[in-house]
Amino acid sequence: MTFSAHDALVLLALLAAGATLLALAPTLRIPYPILLVLGGLVLGFVPGLPHVALNPRIVLVAILPPLLYGSAFYTSLRDLRRNMRPVTLLSLGLVLTTTVSVAAVCHAFISGLTWPVCFVVGAIVAPTDAVAATVVARTISLPRRIVAILEGESLMNDATALVAYRFAVAAVLTGSFSLAEATWRFVVDVIGGAAIGIAVGFVLRQIRRRLDHSPTEIAIALFSGYFAYLPAEAAGVSAVLAAVTVSIYVGWYTPELTTYQTRLQGDAVWDIVTFLLNALLFVLVGLQLRPILDSLRGHSAASLVADGAIVSAAVIATRFLWMPIGTYLPRFLFPAIRRRDPYPPWQWPLMMSWAGMRGAVSLAAALALPLTVNGGRPFPERALVIYLVFCVILVTLVLQGGTVPLVARWLGIEDDGRAEKEETKARLKAAEAALVRLDELAGEGWVRDDTVQRMRGAYEFRRSRMESRFDPDGDGALDEQSLAYQRLRRELLNAERTALVDLRRQGVIGDEVMNRVQRDLDLEDARLEI
Repeated sequence: MTFSAHDALVLLALLAAGATLLALAPTLRIPYPILLVLGGLVLGFVPGLPHVALNPRIVLVAILPPLLYGSAFYTSLRDLRRNMRPVTLLSLGLVLTTTVSVAAVCHAFISGLTWPVCFVVGAIVAPTDAVAATVVARTISLPRRIVAILEGESLMNDATALVAYRFAVAAVLTGSFSLAEATWRFVVDVIGGAAIGIAVGFVLRQIRRRLDHSPTEIAIALFSGYFAYLPAEAAGVSAVLAAVTVSIYVGWYTPELTTYQTRLQGDAVWDIVTFLLNALLFVLVGLQLRPILDSLRGHSAASLVADGAIVSAAVIATRFLWMPIGTYLPRFLFPAIRRRDPYPPWQWPLMMSWAGMRGAVSLAAALALPLTVNGGRPFPERALVIYLVFCVILVTLVLQGGTVPLVARWLGIEDDGRAEKEETKARLKAAEAALVRLDELAGEGWVRDDTVQRMRGAYEFRRSRMESRFDPDGDGALDEQSLAYQRLRRELLNAERTALVDLRRQGVIGDEVMNRVQRDLDLEDARLEI
């Protein structure tokens, strides 16, 4: 295989495009999933780009496990338990409802799609995207519970949707479908996938608790999704649920298993891996978009636009219809639920209706569609299915995801401050624990009295500052004092960095020394709030 000058230029253009998107995201303050879907759309119309032919199975197996693991790893198990009822209604009820409603709309309005293919479309576009939900939620201030439900939904609904996707694809391949068998297989898939995820998580926990080497631990973390996904796939149960379960399990125990070096490095690695995998998916669909559109020449441009709009409208409308029903009906029917969890403001379900973005999981499932069915015939309307899925992702990410902040302001929804209060309480309890331990160590021979006094002063100031945040009559003077100190500290850290670079430039110190000292300065800088 030769690598021509044209191939080199194409690869350079793709790398440059990816770097540009990465640079534009923080500058434009646009969530990067939105830029990626627009970038993939633009790539599809760039002349001269090659058509990349992939084995469809590789897309799901190679890309999906780390994406699922990275999304689920940071999920709050406490929030998931507290919101299990709404998350279950969304991840099970809404996913199946969306699958059926989109299938019905496709069959009624899009010619050439059989019922099994229509259900394939519905299952692919049913799950919301975990990365998009998290990234968009970080750009605005929403109540913590809305964010927790959106993240929990986008995490758990992948399993339901991809199990439905598997049955729908099997119906296309074989030409037959049994509801009773599908229901039984769904129960087996869920139980089997969760069991494998827990078993793999337990083994990984025992291994990692005996390790103290950051690169090895991070490598195991990167492979953990595969360690659960592949055995579940081989066993014929839900590989998606296995990957999600192992990530939640390991994520819960990780603080007990890792050192600060591993956590700092691991967080940075996962941010990069998640971004690159998302970018890879949208680059792949961009490279295949032109051949897909070429294969759809039998459809007029107007009909393609209309088909994409119809499916997107069905996805959005189903969520808008479901959300108030799932929010208010259980409380209306069951007083116990209403007493424990009163009716939320009407703005909440409306906000959550608008925040149903689709993304990488739907795209991976579309690209993973088989090329042929039993007998060697092409998968019916495969190109049209991928096109429709891309349209839904484009509409929900760009239209809905891009306007979520505007909708939140229009509805008057603001952060309830719950997360900030929890953080303040955590910092207060940590400072109090440090002071107790300091008193215990004060009598040790290796602890100097002046050091004790200096540390006690720092922790008592921190405790007073955290306590003042719970004082409704507080004037914020301690916070202002702390921020002024941090501003001064950053100025001094910058002066230290400048001196280091000058010493390196003059040849007084080498790069190794500069990097080691600079890392210490960077870690201290990272602790500052400003």
